[in-house]
Amino acid sequence: MKQSEFKKRRKRLMQQIGVGNVALIASAPMRTRNRDVHYPFRQDSDFFYLTGFNEPDALAVFIPGREQGEYLLFCREFDAKKALWEGAHAGLKGAKRDFGADDAFPITDVNDILPGLLENKSRVYYPMGRDADLDLRLQDWLKQIRSQSRSGVLAPSELASLELIVHEMRLFKSEAELDQMRRAAEVSAAAHVTAMQNCRPGRYEYQVEADIIQHFMHNGLRAVAYPSIVATGKNACTLHYTDNTTQLNSGELLLIDAGAECNHYAADITRTFPVSGRFSEPQKQLYQLVLDAQAAALAHIKPGIPWNSAHDASVEVITQGLLDLGLLKGKLKKLIKDEKYKKFYMHRIGHWLGMDVHDVGDYKVNQEWRLLAPGMVLTVEPGLYVPADCKSVDAQWRGIGIRIEDDVLVTAEGHEILTSGVPKSIADIEALMQADLCA
Repeated sequence: MKQSEFKKRRKRLMQQIGVGNVALIASAPMRTRNRDVHYPFRQDSDFFYLTGFNEPDALAVFIPGREQGEYLLFCREFDAKKALWEGAHAGLKGAKRDFGADDAFPITDVNDILPGLLENKSRVYYPMGRDADLDLRLQDWLKQIRSQSRSGVLAPSELASLELIVHEMRLFKSEAELDQMRRAAEVSAAAHVTAMQNCRPGRYEYQVEADIIQHFMHNGLRAVAYPSIVATGKNACTLHYTDNTTQLNSGELLLIDAGAECNHYAADITRTFPVSGRFSEPQKQLYQLVLDAQAAALAHIKPGIPWNSAHDASVEVITQGLLDLGLLKGKLKKLIKDEKYKKFYMHRIGHWLGMDVHDVGDYKVNQEWRLLAPGMVLTVEPGLYVPADCKSVDAQWRGIGIRIEDDVLVTAEGHEILTSGVPKSIADIEALMQADLCA
């Protein structure tokens, strides 16, 4: 992504912060996996959104109206020995040359320099309560400033949440962001198709997971957006199942919830399909019900429609379907009012999607469900889960878990399904899988 994109974001941020105030945000730290081995580094999403700087041990400072430069970056100095062992890093020159900082300082000097930048400012915006180290450091910096009060130096009198501003910005995706999300969706959709084509009884969930990740990496996307769910049979009734160790059996369904990350932007797709290539009649009936619920929800994804409308539409379709199939008994309206459907459909229709798979952004504004608007991206993912030990339903339904999930962009005309590259109708799934079996 071009640096001009990050510069635009910083400009918008500083317009909202206002002259006389300052904002701070720290990078993510390196995290230890075990002993002297670290997890792969993943930058804090808010920090990356504003800077594009992908290193740990950094602090970004935004000071609107500062004559010497409004965007300052504290980071690691260039270390030739570290570069030899661990690879290139920006250093102070690179922070200015490659990442648009007006000035850059060694992170080791932050305690000496930062208090002076906060002097006589009215308000400090920062991620309140999210970064314990920054919380403590900020309190120390403010104490240093207050100790100079007899000299006429004033400390900021207000602390405010930076996230309220940044998360509202992140909710609306730019064209540059959508380019990344479309790429993540395209590669992820093709990986799901590969999984369907390679599915066979006797394989293991982790082998299917390997097919998916191999496809991500082969296409240049080296990070998964979240741990992949590959759940066969009754495992699919565990919503966040990630063991992925069970052998696939003929006659079962396989639920895969997996997505790649492209330059910090996530895809999130779920498909459910028969291990043997053909749905049984009970599987087909429940699957079609979930697909119909998704279609009903998608009809509500357009500008000006409250966020919750899609969920309500899916609940009505699913509850009516469960009544028709005999899994629920009673009157439709009362079953919905009493939330009896939650026995089989216990989650909501979806979530915001972006740099985080469960992305930031308020779902309600002034206690009312938010109205959808162009530029928002969300998932639409109804599901049905009938536990294997559910004695209240006929045995033919037990142990079946189904979820169908797509990534959807709200457009001025309605919506765009970013993940349409992977089939989801019964006929299309069976045709794809049978064609591969016959090849």
